[in-house]
Amino acid sequence: MFGDYSLGDLGSIFVMQGFAGLILFSVYVLMALGLAIIFGQMGVINMAHGEFMILGAYVTWMTSNLFQTYMPGLFGGYFFLAMILAFLASGALGMLVEWALIRHLYKRPLDTLLATWGLSLMLQQAYRSVFGAREVGVELPQWMLGSLQVTSSIEVPINGVFVMCLTVLITIAVAYVMYKSRWGRQVRAVVQNRIMAGAVGINTEKVDRYTFGLGCGIAGVAGSAFTMIGSTGPTSGQLYIVDTFLVVVFGGAASLLGTIASAFSISQTQSTLEFFMSGSMAKVLTLLAVVGILMLRPQGLFALKVRK
Repeated sequence: MFGDYSLGDLGSIFVMQGFAGLILFSVYVLMALGLAIIFGQMGVINMAHGEFMILGAYVTWMTSNLFQTYMPGLFGGYFFLAMILAFLASGALGMLVEWALIRHLYKRPLDTLLATWGLSLMLQQAYRSVFGAREVGVELPQWMLGSLQVTSSIEVPINGVFVMCLTVLITIAVAYVMYKSRWGRQVRAVVQNRIMAGAVGINTEKVDRYTFGLGCGIAGVAGSAFTMIGSTGPTSGQLYIVDTFLVVVFGGAASLLGTIASAFSISQTQSTLEFFMSGSMAKVLTLLAVVGILMLRPQGLFALKVRK
């Protein structure tokens, strides 16, 4: 298999494969951060998480078309505005869903699974009715196209570097909000002991609504990043929901550090195996390895003690 390659060529291929794993890691983290907040912090199984992500992708697509049509001179910077609008749109829809549906189903996780699965089907049909059944693609600004020449044989795509930088910034922001801000302390207090948190004056319903909105808003930003690596269609979110849940469960519910470690482990393992075998077989072996580890350690890589 490696007879036609020199050691230098093999090293370059491994480096580029590792970078591809980092891009996959960034996408997994962006998708899983929102779900880690919703599932880990609130115990809600949100099967519509992929549809919130695709809403962000559609908002990015509409913003791209708007700038192309009416403000072509500012097209180079539209993506930053699109990410903000995607966060606001998905977050607002998430808060509405929490108020209208999820708040009635707390402490009934199986019911939240069925309800959000039904919601995902409704949102898919709504996207199909509004945007059409065909997939759409977003035209990227000129500065996002092309690649960076690291060495004579190693090139890295600029949009991949942008996704990784975006992931780092969002992860730092989420960590600050959850562990340093006053609202983050309230969220962790509700997770630790909801009854006591309410007794000391924390509005637990408001915390739940904003937490669900934040998780959905991050999914919207992930949708914006998703437009750089794939086309957007009404059912595109379903392609990633299983991987996203796997990342969260493998990392450990309610653990942001576990989510990051899990995404890195899964993405690098899958990317490395793809060098030796087909992509589908690499995914199967990665899933089998994760399932085997979860059988030995059901709480995931990082476990958080919670008082009920």
